[in-house]
Amino acid sequence: MEKRGWTQLDFVYVSGDAYVDHPSFGPAIITRILESYGYKVGIIAQPDWKDDASISVLGVPRLGFLVSAGNMDSMVNHYSVSKKRRATDSYTPGGVMGKRPDYATVVYCNLIRHTYKKTPIIIGGIEASLRRLAHYDYWSNKVKRSILLDSGADLISYGMGEHSIIEIADALNAGIDVHDITFIDGTVFKTKNRDLIYDAIELPDYDEIKENKRSFAQSFYKQYCNTDPFSGKRLFEPYGGTTFVVQNPPAKPLTTQEMDDIYAYPYVGTYHPSYEAAGGVPAISEIQFSLTSCRGCFGGCNFCALTFHQGRILQTRSHESLIEEATRMTKDPDFKGYIHDVGGPTADFRQPSCQKQLTKGVCKNKQCLFPTPCKNLTVDHSDYVALLRKLRRIPGVKKVFIRSGVRFDYVVADRNKTFLNELVEHHVSGQLRVAPEHVSDQVLKYMGKPSHSIYQQFLKEYDAANKKTGKQQYAVPYFMSSHPGCTMKEAVKLAEYVRDLGFTPEQVQDFYPTPSTLSTCMYYTGIHPLTGEKVYVPKNPHEKAIQRALMQYKNPANRELVLEGLKMTGRMDLVGYGTKCL
Repeated sequence: MEKRGWTQLDFVYVSGDAYVDHPSFGPAIITRILESYGYKVGIIAQPDWKDDASISVLGVPRLGFLVSAGNMDSMVNHYSVSKKRRATDSYTPGGVMGKRPDYATVVYCNLIRHTYKKTPIIIGGIEASLRRLAHYDYWSNKVKRSILLDSGADLISYGMGEHSIIEIADALNAGIDVHDITFIDGTVFKTKNRDLIYDAIELPDYDEIKENKRSFAQSFYKQYCNTDPFSGKRLFEPYGGTTFVVQNPPAKPLTTQEMDDIYAYPYVGTYHPSYEAAGGVPAISEIQFSLTSCRGCFGGCNFCALTFHQGRILQTRSHESLIEEATRMTKDPDFKGYIHDVGGPTADFRQPSCQKQLTKGVCKNKQCLFPTPCKNLTVDHSDYVALLRKLRRIPGVKKVFIRSGVRFDYVVADRNKTFLNELVEHHVSGQLRVAPEHVSDQVLKYMGKPSHSIYQQFLKEYDAANKKTGKQQYAVPYFMSSHPGCTMKEAVKLAEYVRDLGFTPEQVQDFYPTPSTLSTCMYYTGIHPLTGEKVYVPKNPHEKAIQRALMQYKNPANRELVLEGLKMTGRMDLVGYGTKCL
C-alpha cells in the first residue's frame, strides 16, 4: 500500500487458504477482477483467528470485507468422512494442518464484527455458497441455519461470483447502503421486512425443517428446481416469521469472451514468495501446468455440489485463450513439456447440452444424461478434439494429458469415435481414470449415474481403441461405498466385481455428506427429494467400515470386517480359497 501511495483499501479479502495467484483459486479471480475495475484490494490470507489484531493489519476498508473459507469447505478440508482430523492441508504452506478454524467463514466474520461493527461483510466461496440456506451439517449432525445468520455477514455472493461481486462493489461505491442491496442476481440477503420480498417462492420455516425431515426434503426439492439462471425463481426462507433469508436467482453464465477476459488477468501463476521457506503450497502442483477449459456440468451426479455452485450450463474458453495460456506455460523454467490436464468439472464437455439452455435454461425436472441421454442432447466432441490437436502442436509441448475425467456415457453416446481414438493414442498415461462409482443399478439410480451396462460398453470400446493403436492401457475405475440406497448385499456385489477385475482399488471413496447435495438430503432424511420415496441409508460407522473393507478385501487388516459382511448377507460361499472366493 505504501509503495502504491494508497492510504486506504476499497476491499480487504480474508481467505482461509494461503495466497495463490492462480485462476484455479477463487480468491485470485475475485481480487483480480475487482482490481481490473479500478478497486484497491488487499488480501489477508489465513489470519490468526485467536487474535483480533490479525484482521486489522490492512486497516478498515472503504467499502467492505470479503470473506471466504477458501477453495474447500473448511470442514471437508479438516475431517475425513469418519470425522477423523486430516494430517495435511494442501492449501497451507508446507501442508501444515490447523492454520484455519473449523467453520472458517463464520469464525472470520465474527472476528471482523468484533472490531468493525458497521463495515459491510460479503461472504463467498464454496463454503458460503453451499450453506446459503438452511442445510444439514454432517459434522454436528444438525440442520444449521443459513450461514448468513450465523456469520453476521450482510450478503452472500453465491456460485462463481464474477458478475455479482462487481455489481455489489459498484453499488457500495455509489453510496448504496449494504442493507439496500437486495436486487443483485447471485446474492442472498436477509431482512426483517416481509414487504421487501416479491415474486418469490416461500420455503418452509427453519423451525419446521429442523424438526420434520419430509419438510426438509420438500424444501430441498424447491431449491433444486430453482438453481438455473434463466428459469430459477427468487426463494425465501422464514426464521420464526421475524427474519427472512432471501436468495435471488443465480447470476447469468459467463460468455466465452468473459471467460477469456478472466483468465487473461496478469496472474503470477503460483503461491506468494513468502511461503517458499515453508516448502510452498502443495495444491499448486496439481494445477500449475493444467488448463481450465470449461465450467459447469450437465452430468448432474446426485452426490456432487456443482448443480448448486457452478450450475449445469456449460461455459467455455476460446481456443485462442487456452493456446495463449499453454504457450506462456512453455516459457516457465519448471515446465517439462507436459500439460497435466485440459478440462474442468468434466473434461470432455465443451458446449451446453442443448441449444435452448442459453435462453430458456436447463430442464427443472429432467436430467441431460440420466437415466439415459436426452433426445435433445448435443453429443459432439469435435470442438474438444480440435482444441487438443492445436495444443499438441505447440512448440515445447511433448504431451497433453486429460486428468479431470471424461464422462464415459457421453463418450459411448458419440457415434463418431474420433475422440475416443485420439484420447487413447495421445492423452492417457497408461491408465485412464473413470468414475462408474458402483456396479449395482439400484445404487446407480440413487447416484444419478448411468446403468452398469453403459460402463461395460465403454470398456469394450476403450479396449478396442487400445488394440487399434497397439497400446496396452487400462481404465482405472473409482468406486464409492455407503451411498444412500447401498445395502450390504449391493456392497458384496461390488466386491465380487472388483474380484473379477483382478485388482484392488487403492482409493475407495466412502460417501461424504457435504452440504447442499441431493445425496446428502437423502442421507439425512432417508427420502429421495425428487420422488418422495424412502431410501435405505447406511449410517452406522461400523456398517460403513464393512462396506469399505469389502472393496479392499485382499488387505489382511480387513479380514474380520469382510467376514462379518459376508455373514450378514448369507454369502459364506465366498469364504475360502477358490477363484470365486473373497
